[in-house]
Amino acid sequence: MKTIYISKVLILSILLSSAFVSCKKSSATDEEIPSTVTADLSIYKKLYGASSVSQDGNFVVIKSNGLPDHKSPYYQGTQWAATLYEAYNGSNSSFALNPNRISSQSLTFRIPLNPKEATTKPATPGGPIGVSLNGVPFFNQYAAMNAPLTGEINSFDQYLGHPQQQGQYHYHIEPTFLTGSKGKSALLGFLLDGFPVYGPTENNITVINSQLDAYHGHIAATAEYPSGIYHYHITAADPYINGNGFYGTPGTVTN
Repeated sequence: MKTIYISKVLILSILLSSAFVSCKKSSATDEEIPSTVTADLSIYKKLYGASSVSQDGNFVVIKSNGLPDHKSPYYQGTQWAATLYEAYNGSNSSFALNPNRISSQSLTFRIPLNPKEATTKPATPGGPIGVSLNGVPFFNQYAAMNAPLTGEINSFDQYLGHPQQQGQYHYHIEPTFLTGSKGKSALLGFLLDGFPVYGPTENNITVINSQLDAYHGHIAATAEYPSGIYHYHITAADPYINGNGFYGTPGTVTN
């Protein structure tokens, strides 16, 4: 009887040890967190500036007029003068208004509903590479392909955006209107590969480029994805939003 009792104790100890190991694995490290995500269309509904968010097969379809919901010196003309025009009042002493003015667009983003890592990482194109919460597109991180923003930054308004030649307003760097209203660690939008973009802090710590991979992201749990997901971070230094290409396979954007 004594031998049988000891055996039962040993078996119970083994079972408890296995359970403890399983519990430890549930609080996964970055390496243990999957880089894919199960579709949840409700998260995309956070894109409050979109005119519509719908599903089409394996894609989320996001439509937007691209107009920022904040004031700007680039809002000029009788339709904007009383409500959205505001002279530049930012902190850049070298600010210079570019010749373009904001105009409404007809943007349609089709991004993967279940994003996953691409085997071959495609380069980000010039122009729109994603969409922010207020429906304004994120643009390529460079003024021209592989050229840092430098002088172009001097035409960014007080919320760090500006329009291009066709009047399409966009952000190359941190959209301070959104981080000011939603928080520095908030979900700010999605890139065309379907992976989310977050602000410049995580767990109350400012994210720096050396903490991110070549594509300007990493895998970790977030408020919207508590089981973990690959996501991009906007940082204060070049390349700001995205690095050497998309982490996943991008969808499309048309205007």
